[in-house]
Amino acid sequence: MDWLSTENVIAVLAIVVGIAGAFVPVLLERRVPRRKRIGYRRQMDTAIGDNVRTGDANARLGLFDEDPDMTDATLVLLRIENDGSLSIDVGDYTGLSPHGLTAVFENRTIRGVAVTLPPEADHLMEHFGPDTSLGYAEGRLRIPRVPLNRGEYYKLLVLLTGGPVDSGYTVIGGIQGGETHENHSAAPDEKPPVFSKLSQRVAIALSLVILGLAGLILLPDAVPLPSYCERGTLTLTGSTAFEQAADELADKYMKSCDGAKIEVKANGSRGGIRELAAMDAKSAESKEGTEGTEGEAGSPPVIAFSDGPRPSSYTQLSETRVAVSLFAVVLNDSVPIKNLSTTDVGRLFKGEIRNWNELPGGPDRPVVLVSRSSSSGTRITLQNRVLKGASEMQESSSDCLTKDMSASAPVIRCELDETQQVLDTVADTPGAIGYSELRQTTTLKKTHRLSLNGHAPSIDHIQSSGYPYREIEYAYTYGRPPANSLASSFLAYATRGKGQDVVHTHGHLPCQTPVGLRMCGEDQ
Repeated sequence: MDWLSTENVIAVLAIVVGIAGAFVPVLLERRVPRRKRIGYRRQMDTAIGDNVRTGDANARLGLFDEDPDMTDATLVLLRIENDGSLSIDVGDYTGLSPHGLTAVFENRTIRGVAVTLPPEADHLMEHFGPDTSLGYAEGRLRIPRVPLNRGEYYKLLVLLTGGPVDSGYTVIGGIQGGETHENHSAAPDEKPPVFSKLSQRVAIALSLVILGLAGLILLPDAVPLPSYCERGTLTLTGSTAFEQAADELADKYMKSCDGAKIEVKANGSRGGIRELAAMDAKSAESKEGTEGTEGEAGSPPVIAFSDGPRPSSYTQLSETRVAVSLFAVVLNDSVPIKNLSTTDVGRLFKGEIRNWNELPGGPDRPVVLVSRSSSSGTRITLQNRVLKGASEMQESSSDCLTKDMSASAPVIRCELDETQQVLDTVADTPGAIGYSELRQTTTLKKTHRLSLNGHAPSIDHIQSSGYPYREIEYAYTYGRPPANSLASSFLAYATRGKGQDVVHTHGHLPCQTPVGLRMCGEDQ
């Protein structure tokens, strides 16, 4: 029978799948358990000044007309809501800062904030009191960690100056086991659409099914991939501080792009750069012969991440600035000191301070220095940014317990290969001090982070605090890889769009964000 032909069967199945595909996302978003979501939307953005720049005129009375600072004022009504299927608790907010979310208004300055709650959510007002983390600076609004039951919401009325209405904005913050996202609803003066969103989705789905069916019949073997995808093999080496972010970036890229194979081999910033610099055109050619490897123009399929810039002699390496990374000095809890000057940190790691009682508030306990190996970018950053270019004292111990390598050394100093080894050794050794990338110090035991020069390490306040133990995270390739190569595609993915979210989740500030652009340009 003609109606049972392959084309007709495929058409019927495709239509069924298309209709189901229009409904399933809605059900998954709203009904599937264990989804935590915070949605935000801008319900109002209106000028209350005289709008001289745009030529518009508004009638103004009272303070709106008398205060000269109100000439370009705008009011924004921001709604924050739990539109997932599970309640959100205070502990569900991720990040190291006391507040949970950050609203960023581009090109505008915040002048005041008011919190409004529906009658059934009056109990939430205690989370916005004077002793909470609610606050603002320039165009950034810090929003406290507010617990929200399913469907609960609150609104923030924000008074701003310095920019036109509808300027860009975003809300930054993570939810454990969930997401923060922008949603949309009709403003009060907008007409409702003729067709519901569900009807629109069904229509779009059916249209896509028809187009897909045509493509299926004409090109049955075609497998479309995201536009940024490239095939081939790629190795990521270098910084251990960036290893976890590199792992997740590689994993998400490979899940999106069939035919891409990315391997992470973190061996320290200096080790990764040294190995990459040694890869000349001949070594690149030796990697040819497998489909999709780079090899073109003497560019091997390798990216080396580094905490800080390459040596100036490695002119064959091409750089991409990825993020600003923060690091922390950690101290065993047997020493109750919470803050040190960079001068005292330098004296400690140069062996000039032998006992903690030589510092204010320090106990009578010998100093033990737990360091990283010479190839570590975390160590190089400490020497460059904190020790002002000075080197640490010579290694005197192989076990971090005795001076078995140099009995005459002023203090015990050992070197370890991995960050976790440093953290474990500092935790188990009274009087020990060491250092680590900031992300790995979020769950310390028997150890605490030190403030430096009175500044605590914080990715959210990195620009204003002046915290010194930080460095730009660079990505290096041997020469500039071809535009259609996996290395070039992966670098673009890591520095833009979804890749930025991954980088920020791991405690780094992406260079392509507004603050990151300034920081990555300043920290040279």
